[in-house]
Amino acid sequence: GFGGQKFIENTIKKTAQARELIDRTGSKALIEIDGGVNLETGARLLAAGADALVAGSFVFKSDDPLATIAALKAL
Repeated sequence: GFGGQKFIENTIKKTAQARELIDRTGSKALIEIDGGVNLETGARLLAAGADALVAGSFVFKSDDPLATIAALKAL
């Protein structure tokens, strides 16, 4: 895709389903989400079971990328 795309709401449900499958099977797979990640969607994705977030546009289009990264890490 391209930078700055809108978050796809169904990703929350798919993340939770993937987390359940990984946990049930004992897999060591990680869930990484890219696309429309910001502080609000990031918190929801982590709660649903994501292990890593990609937030390129959110970080680099912010007024203070370092503060934005710190806020994401605090999630």
